[in-house]
Amino acid sequence: MSTTTMDRAAPTDTAAAPAPASADAPVAGPSRWTGLARTLVLPALLIVLWQAWAYTLPPESPAPAPAKVVLAFVGLMKSGDLPLALVQSLGRVLAGFSGALVLAVTLGALMGTSRVLRDNLDPIVESFRPIAPMALLPIAILWFGTGTPTALAIVGYAAFFPLLVNTVHGVSRVDAKLVAAARTMGVPRARILLSVVLPGALPGILLGARLAMGVAWTAIIAAELAVGAKSGGGNSGGIGQMMFVFYSYSIDLNAIVVCMAVVGVVALLIDRLFRALESRLMPWRQ
Repeated sequence: MSTTTMDRAAPTDTAAAPAPASADAPVAGPSRWTGLARTLVLPALLIVLWQAWAYTLPPESPAPAPAKVVLAFVGLMKSGDLPLALVQSLGRVLAGFSGALVLAVTLGALMGTSRVLRDNLDPIVESFRPIAPMALLPIAILWFGTGTPTALAIVGYAAFFPLLVNTVHGVSRVDAKLVAAARTMGVPRARILLSVVLPGALPGILLGARLAMGVAWTAIIAAELAVGAKSGGGNSGGIGQMMFVFYSYSIDLNAIVVCMAVVGVVALLIDRLFRALESRLMPWRQ
């Protein structure tokens, strides 16, 4: 039998055999919706257990329950009280955080580039940093009264130190060779600070901003609670004072839980927003 005949007779399975998988081929992972579903499993289970426990209580019990909390949320949204309080609190946080951001980044950049300034100011910073923002509330009320300026002062104080410490740390870690090269080329000191030092310190600044925003959001709730108590539940507004009013006047625990849930969700959204900002500005860190 000739070679040509043997080739014709031999079975050809090459076309039917699957192509070998490449080692570099991407492996299909869980979808975004799958990850979200896994994230919601535990909270959903806790809510179900909470509602089951609520069914064992008498109907007249003031204890909060998921169904009652949902009804309270719908009522607060329809009345507009909850959106208005949320806007007031967020406005104060943004105002106080913005002032702290400008001051802390400016001072942190100067301390990070000047050893003399850092040695002189570091003891003062480390002496005030452990003091809780709410410990300054009596002084803030004495100086600014029981209104928005006091809340802004507390928020600014709370946000200042995470921003300052992380800015100093970020600036001090900038490659000294880059600064020396810019000086060799005759670049002015202010230009070096803006074009070399601050971009190099951006990871530290963004980390400090994310931490500071979380602390500021916590501080505004506590400040509004305390200011509301001092003013007898006046018209200072905000989520914190709304919680104080529900506790002191109507004893509406379901509405208080609504406020607590909103505070937690907003904190989560703020954190995710800053994480997305970090990913956008620093994609190489992913």
